[in-house]
Amino acid sequence: MTQRLRIAMQLTLAAVLVGLTACGSNESKETLTQPTETVVPTASASATPSETPTPTAQFLAPLTGLPVEKEVTNRPFAVMINNLAPARPQSGLTQADTVWELLAEGGITRLVAIFQSKEFTDPIGPIRSIRPYFIQVGEFYSGVLVHVGASNDAFAILQRQHKEDLDEITNAGAYFYRDKSRKAPHNVYSTLEKLRAGAEKRKYKDTVTVPMLPFNTSPTELTTAAPATQIDIKFMLSSYKVSYAYDSAKALYSRSINDKPHIDKNNDQQLTATNLVVLSTKHDIKDDVGRLVVDLDSGGEALLFQNGKVISCKWERKKDDVIRIVKDGQELPFLPGVTYYHVVPSSSAMDKHVTYQ
Repeated sequence: MTQRLRIAMQLTLAAVLVGLTACGSNESKETLTQPTETVVPTASASATPSETPTPTAQFLAPLTGLPVEKEVTNRPFAVMINNLAPARPQSGLTQADTVWELLAEGGITRLVAIFQSKEFTDPIGPIRSIRPYFIQVGEFYSGVLVHVGASNDAFAILQRQHKEDLDEITNAGAYFYRDKSRKAPHNVYSTLEKLRAGAEKRKYKDTVTVPMLPFNTSPTELTTAAPATQIDIKFMLSSYKVSYAYDSAKALYSRSINDKPHIDKNNDQQLTATNLVVLSTKHDIKDDVGRLVVDLDSGGEALLFQNGKVISCKWERKKDDVIRIVKDGQELPFLPGVTYYHVVPSSSAMDKHVTYQ
């Protein structure tokens, strides 16, 4: 290999590493990341065929920071996923870029799964009704809201503010289907193909601005973070416990519910995440049905789990932005991969909801 070629290849490798560890900006919202194309210089005439580098292009998914084959510009879908025991195992969650778990009535939780960067044809569901704070989560990512019905308050928001949603009951029934092997109301599903057809029929935008999230393969905060390879999260009900076990070989957290692996029905794979976030915030009971008002604006205490370690931090949110995780006034980056968020009531101390070792 010639000296000239060796230097050129070293410079190219350095450029790729810098691109993979770039941090997010301080602006509240930015457009989707632009493609970064890295072309390796052509070898000189004296180089052998085996020494000739091949031009490559590098794109990163906006919500995971993971390499993808082409630029991701499509609008996300924010799908309300049923999380009651009769609804499990759910379908499609292993394909989500981001998953939020929040309380609904009676101490149960519901999932908001954000789908953007992965292409798949399998079912998504079971899909359930929406609440005002679920609307807010979906709009963090400028997503089309996908649901089956709504609480009165949520329905009023959808109608009065002309939200772009797909509702199996009121405006998009043709783009959902009922699985006869499941009992109602745990039997409503859709697919990416159907959701895209529904969004097109309703003339919703198919490309949008999404928040720029920071990603880093070696966050400095992890160097002094405490170990946390086994994590238990309790929302309200003692009979309902979410657990994560860290697999150092895969650098992933595997999810369980009540000590049983949480599985995706489509592929029998256990749900996993690279980043886990727990947010503590105010929950108020709105009515005698137990419907909640959840504060996703004011900020508060947070925990960030990465690489088998835990960082005590804060969460904050500025107007028209996604929730940011910060420590000492600086935003913390995510490791490239899927992120799971868990929102717990601040009426109890964080250590009453989360234990780890």
